[in-house]
Amino acid sequence: MRRVPQIVEARRMSMRAQTQTNTSTTTSTASTDEEPQIDFNLLDPIKLSLCQEQMADHFLSDIPLLLLHDLYRHTRISSKKMRKRVVQKNGECNVSPSNVAKRRRRYLQDIFTTLVDIQWRWTLLVFAMSFISSWLLFALVWWIIAYMHGDLLPHHLPDQQAASNWTPCVMSIFSFTSCFLFSVETQHTIGYGSRHTTEKCPEAIFVMCIQSITGVMIQAFMVGIVFAKLSRPKKRTQTLMFSRNACLCLRDGEMCMLFRVGDMRKSHIIEAHVRAQLIRKRVTLEGEVLPFFQYELDVGYDIGEDRIFFIWPMTIIHKINENSPLFDLSAHDLLREKFEIVVILEGVIESTGMTTQARSSYLPNEILWGYRFEPLVTFNKELGEYAVDYSLFNNVYQVNTPLYSARELARLNSQESTPEREGENSRSSSRQQQIGQKEEEGDDEDDQESSIIPVTPLTPATPMSPLTPMTPTSASGTGSCALDMHCASAACEDTNATQPLLQDHNHV
Repeated sequence: MRRVPQIVEARRMSMRAQTQTNTSTTTSTASTDEEPQIDFNLLDPIKLSLCQEQMADHFLSDIPLLLLHDLYRHTRISSKKMRKRVVQKNGECNVSPSNVAKRRRRYLQDIFTTLVDIQWRWTLLVFAMSFISSWLLFALVWWIIAYMHGDLLPHHLPDQQAASNWTPCVMSIFSFTSCFLFSVETQHTIGYGSRHTTEKCPEAIFVMCIQSITGVMIQAFMVGIVFAKLSRPKKRTQTLMFSRNACLCLRDGEMCMLFRVGDMRKSHIIEAHVRAQLIRKRVTLEGEVLPFFQYELDVGYDIGEDRIFFIWPMTIIHKINENSPLFDLSAHDLLREKFEIVVILEGVIESTGMTTQARSSYLPNEILWGYRFEPLVTFNKELGEYAVDYSLFNNVYQVNTPLYSARELARLNSQESTPEREGENSRSSSRQQQIGQKEEEGDDEDDQESSIIPVTPLTPATPMSPLTPMTPTSASGTGSCALDMHCASAACEDTNATQPLLQDHNHV
């Protein structure tokens, strides 16, 4: 094991020698053959980042394993230093108050909340110390009563009380240990029967009543703290899930930010609703710098409502429109912007009726541009129920997405839609004019034919059924109706000879 550092140092020296020889050969070849220089400013930022990653992977493939481990360890530390969060991924707020005046006094004034919020080991320690201190305190009181009454004198001890005809305040008290046992029996109403108070000392009767009431109060207080700590709705958030990344893509022609929420339990969250806030620096018109300004994001599910029927994992969307603080965010801006999106899921626990809140956050490097979440709900025909595969909860797939901002996308769409709308308006107006001309011609022809066709009554031998449909027909392919008259309607123009004419009747 002692030779491992020497081997590592030898490998490092050999690597240095190889790099020196490689640099010397490259300088000699560079003097003869000059390679063309690449202007990285002309490249797309997304493609440039991908090229840099590929170059880094190619460079790291030739590094020994030990050096590679050191390099990755260094980058991991630096990445942790660069990530500054207000809310952690598990929902904990990354805020610690300091320099608070009278902090301990304020915590003691709200002792119940303090005991509920502290860790379990401190709660159990307070639970045990409260009982032990009360036992010792009242044991000292009982010892003082026995000492003041003279029950601890040698000739007044329990084995000499029958001979001396002495009645103590508490029977079977020998020392402080006996007083401690009597204190425990009195506070918890154990009552073994050997020790009890007598009528000789009214103060003993009063102390017994006070200790019984104090014991009940301490027990109720500590049991309430333990129950409140066990039934906290904060623990319910451990089964509520947020996706590891958020996505930016197109939905119905609009730029949207997507993230996914899920619940692993069968008992659902009632009245669940989602909120999101964007936190970043803002400078006012007066030059005031607001380092943590909060923008409210309008989020919802499908139709945009923030209230959701939370029975399976749902993809929450934020439409990036003119009211969104992300309206000017492009793919290039996402690489250098500094902000944090905090997402909040609130609802009522179905089993307990308490309100719970789950939180998470997304940094710019956790937002994937041009990706969409995979569906994870399928129908199981064998069981006849819907199955949710949580292994696909964080899975995404790439989709075609423009790299410019939502503002530029809306401007381009408006420019493209303007000539199309003008063409559609001109086409619709010409169509309306043609339809109007056809209707006028049809009216003229109807007037002419109505003046020529004679009107004859139906014969009684062949009555016409009232259920006979007057369907438009065309025997010759030209537009005509069952009345043998020319029809200018669209329904008559497109019909073919689907039914034979009624030959046994005269038509008006």
